[in-house]
Amino acid sequence: MKWNWQQKDWPVFTYNNSSLATLEKEFLYQSGILIGALVHLNDEEQNQLKIDIFSNEALKTSEIEGEYLNRDSLQSSIRRHFGLNTDASKITPAEQGIADMMINLYQSFDKNLSHKTLSLWHKMLCTGRRDLHDIGKYRTHDDPMQVVSGPLHKPNIHFEAPPSKQMKYEMDNYISWFNNSKNNISPLTRASIAHLYFVSIHPFEDGNGRVGRAIVEKSLAESLGYPTLIALSVIIEGNKKFYYDALERANKNNEVTNWILYFSQKILEAQKYTLNQVKFLISKAKFFDKFNNQLNERQKRVLLRMFKEGIDGFIGGLSAKNYCTITKISSATASRDLKNLVNISALTKTGTLKHTRYYLNLKVS
Repeated sequence: MKWNWQQKDWPVFTYNNSSLATLEKEFLYQSGILIGALVHLNDEEQNQLKIDIFSNEALKTSEIEGEYLNRDSLQSSIRRHFGLNTDASKITPAEQGIADMMINLYQSFDKNLSHKTLSLWHKMLCTGRRDLHDIGKYRTHDDPMQVVSGPLHKPNIHFEAPPSKQMKYEMDNYISWFNNSKNNISPLTRASIAHLYFVSIHPFEDGNGRVGRAIVEKSLAESLGYPTLIALSVIIEGNKKFYYDALERANKNNEVTNWILYFSQKILEAQKYTLNQVKFLISKAKFFDKFNNQLNERQKRVLLRMFKEGIDGFIGGLSAKNYCTITKISSATASRDLKNLVNISALTKTGTLKHTRYYLNLKVS
């Protein structure tokens, strides 16, 4: 089998523009809505949104590759980047490194892509690693770079990248294409090809998927003229098998319409996810504007804790037991507090007796 990079038309990717036009229009439309919604957030809320997006993206882009990071450590590192208060807990190298990469991506989105940028991102991503030979530079080992599964005696090769001796040549071409395409290709199409093209080359010994998804964010930001703040890795991680299957199908030829259709849908889902987070923060502000003067300190603490759980809230809803745990009060006092919150319409209630659960009533805001 010939892989995409072994074919005569590499790296000239072809696709059906007409089948992508609707998706491109939707992306630009949603981008406008998102910018309009962000105006309604104050500085504190905008910082919180950035912290949530960056930390979730860092977590999920790592989980896609089977690496699991500490959320609190990530958020502490990101808060420090923005000069915000944080606890004094030690931040481990892995969390520090990927947080550095996310912030660098956000702050330098409008700079041309370069070998130096990619080297910096890889060094950040591999902070604390001692198991790699090539950190901050393209791979040099002679062994084939393959994506495989199955037993050692009968491996299933899903993809093989170009040999290491071609890396400088391939990456020179890639960087030239990326920097020269920002005004020539529609945003979703360019970002989708940028990701596929990069991971097909697989220039680094490790971390290609994470750097490749960062490149998607950069590509979209360049096309729009401002950082995108979309939750791409959150969406991909939700069904990463389909993501890997789509990549495997796409690396067999250079007609990539189906890949772009798939990946564009993921970007649009990520964009909607962020928009819902913005709406959630707006609802939170309106919620406390409405109820703040009617709440005691215990109720405020619990409601803030519920909002901290995000859009989906407590899994299965808040129970009276949860309320007691958070506030350290008796069940009788918790029952009175909860009844009051339902009466003023701050919470809604479902179930009875030990199955009673409470949910934020965001409709009032």
